[in-house]
Amino acid sequence: MTEAKYGKVYLVGAGPGDPDLLTVKAQRLLQQCDALIYDSLVPQELLELVSLSCHLHFVGKRRGHHSVPQVKTNSVLIEMARCHSCVVRLKGGDPFLFGRGAEEAAYLERHGVPVEVVPGITAGIAVPAYVGIPVTHRLAGSSVTFVTGHEGIDKRRPSVNWRALATATDGLVIYMGLHNLQYLVDELIAGGLEPSTSSAVIQQGTVIGQRYVKASLKQLVLEVEKLGICSPSIVMIGAVVDYQVEACAPSPANVTMPILFE
Repeated sequence: MTEAKYGKVYLVGAGPGDPDLLTVKAQRLLQQCDALIYDSLVPQELLELVSLSCHLHFVGKRRGHHSVPQVKTNSVLIEMARCHSCVVRLKGGDPFLFGRGAEEAAYLERHGVPVEVVPGITAGIAVPAYVGIPVTHRLAGSSVTFVTGHEGIDKRRPSVNWRALATATDGLVIYMGLHNLQYLVDELIAGGLEPSTSSAVIQQGTVIGQRYVKASLKQLVLEVEKLGICSPSIVMIGAVVDYQVEACAPSPANVTMPILFE
């Protein structure tokens, strides 16, 4: 019997930060993998689940340093799959939601590497929940749109049409939008969204250091600057923000996540 050319790569969602939100399947794979390739938004507690013999490789962002180019990450995935039978590519949140997981899966498939996705809990749902804000509500939001506020400059399609989104959905959950927040707010208001619309920005959601600000859309940037809110943060816009129930919010985990640049 001939030996397999490549081991299997699992694209695993680590969840939003709180280690208790890791799925059972993700935990099992971390405990048995031979190699782990991970991003910045992964708490140290998850790295401690792997065996002492596991090969660890960091491919994320750190403030003040250049991020690892995607082409380099792709080559690392191939290299690790060539040397190890079980490789975990650990990503914050869910691998297929703004995580470039689909690109990595397609790349691995083209090169004949077995690959499987393991979904994770996305920050866009969990982070608002950790301050008691629902992303939908029967009385205020029957639709919600998840959107990135920080698109790559090399994209071959038009950027997000924020003015069209202004009246196309009951609620917006914006990932990586803090750097462009003033522009996003201006575009949404220009598209017809009422300046008085309720909104919130939540920093370091689900982990220690979690804090948030609520304000009208028109006042949001001012309040964010006043409190010095920084990345990673989730931006929520819509009437559902008014349906916050703080009493139901879980306590953030005693885990510190890295501060990112955008």
